Amino acid sequence: MAAALDRVGDRWALLLVEALLAGPRRYSDLQQDLPSIASNVLSERLRRLELAGVVETQRYSARPPRVEYSLTSAGRGLVAVIEALAGWGAEEGEPGAVHDRCGTAMDVRFYCPTCDELVVPGERTGDDDLVFA
Repeated sequence: MAAALDRVGDRWALLLVEALLAGPRRYSDLQQDLPSIASNVLSERLRRLELAGVVETQRYSARPPRVEYSLTSAGRGLVAVIEALAGWGAEEGEPGAVHDRCGTAMDVRFYCPTCDELVVPGERTGDDDLVFA
């Protein structure tokens, strides 16, 4: 948990990852998506997320130098965490993540790919072999 929090453990980092889940974004797009973030904080969080291997840049203009930001595979792996936090933090009566096809509120569960089954609380001894399903 400490290692994960070192990489993405603050409000702005998680909100940036959430904004990038929709696809690559330019700096100005991220400023519009998160209007209350200060420019210096946005720059610093993007640099930190890039160093942590969560975000990567792609140059789209050499002159002036401009980049767009996107999630790495490690960054995309945070989708279940973000959905779980959004569901947990939702106001009473509001769903977190909703399945587009049927409109049902989703929940996050641990799944063991070796046993091909859901893992219930109390059966888990570590996180290394488990993935979200």
